[in-house]
Amino acid sequence: MGIHKLMTLIADYAPSAIKENEIKNYFGRKIAIDASMSIYQFIIAIRTDGDVLMNEHGEVTSHLQGLLYRTARMLENGLKPLYVFDGKPPLMKSGELAKRKERRQKAEAELTEASEVGDKELAERMAKRTVKVTSQHSDECKRLLTLMGVPHIVAPCEAEAQCAELAKSGKVFAVASEDMDSLTFGSSILLRNMMMSEAKKMPIREIHLNTVLETLNLSHNEFVDLCILMGCDYTDTIKGIGYKKALNYIQEHKKIEDIVRSLDPKKYTPPEDWSYPEARELFLSPEVTPGIDVDFKWGDADEEGMVSFLVGEKSFNEDRVRNVYKRIEKSKGQGSQARMDSFFKTIATPESSKRKVDPSGVMGSSKKSKIASASGRGRGKKR
Repeated sequence: MGIHKLMTLIADYAPSAIKENEIKNYFGRKIAIDASMSIYQFIIAIRTDGDVLMNEHGEVTSHLQGLLYRTARMLENGLKPLYVFDGKPPLMKSGELAKRKERRQKAEAELTEASEVGDKELAERMAKRTVKVTSQHSDECKRLLTLMGVPHIVAPCEAEAQCAELAKSGKVFAVASEDMDSLTFGSSILLRNMMMSEAKKMPIREIHLNTVLETLNLSHNEFVDLCILMGCDYTDTIKGIGYKKALNYIQEHKKIEDIVRSLDPKKYTPPEDWSYPEARELFLSPEVTPGIDVDFKWGDADEEGMVSFLVGEKSFNEDRVRNVYKRIEKSKGQGSQARMDSFFKTIATPESSKRKVDPSGVMGSSKKSKIASASGRGRGKKR
């Protein structure tokens, strides 16, 4: 689920925090990418007649094709991608993971039924809901990245949190993910649609956390409580409180404890044994490797290694694989150039301070932005 309706809230009440950009304008930038999110997107999107791509051995290859071409596109445009893979899931996420498993099982049953009656449209929709990124998918993607000369790391826990730490510490310019909770973890800049197909011609949406906080007149701690109140992966929330009411309550009361005390118990009932303090702690102090301790570098692509893996083992077209290698090699000439701002030292993003803003100026507007509705979805859980 991620943070329910967070993109909608930002588009409605802090639209100046969202900028649209083209991939070429990130030339020379180091970008941390949520690998599991990207793999999921590839398996969902890269299909033939509704089915995932497979080789003659029945092995799924959608994730490898997506990774190969999207990464090559970034390199061609001078970007420096760093892929971050999930480590162990936090214990508090076990409930959400169980719900996802239950939804997959339900979708599998509906898929079988739809296939039996010949409902192709329903079958295709249910097939996408059964997708799960496996350890084999991740291992194969790590192997391909190594062959392409692109660095990857494994987070101690959640990739989004590690990506945010890299952005906060100045190790990367931004985080590329469809997960809005990258902002909740404190990523200074979030890039959405970075991994979309070039054919879709969707602009990259660049979301600036500091602008969100300043416009809404919130500290980061208050923003975290807002996200929990709206709905996150770690705990339940109060039924009947949508994103608009959640923002009103946070702006007035500042923290969940005071909001709970102010609620009419006849209208709103907090979940029993509500674990919002633990969820808050996970967002504010996640298990990550400090950015200063993370080392990574880009290397040379291995043409014969790519051919051996993708063609020899996964039955890719050899000419296409060699062509991608040539594209990667050609991009090195561009990559040797430097952005003007790379000559200056990168400073880690400080904890955002409040700026006094008239709340009526934020909450009084009824104008709706179209940005949120145009944004892509990820993992079937992020908005």
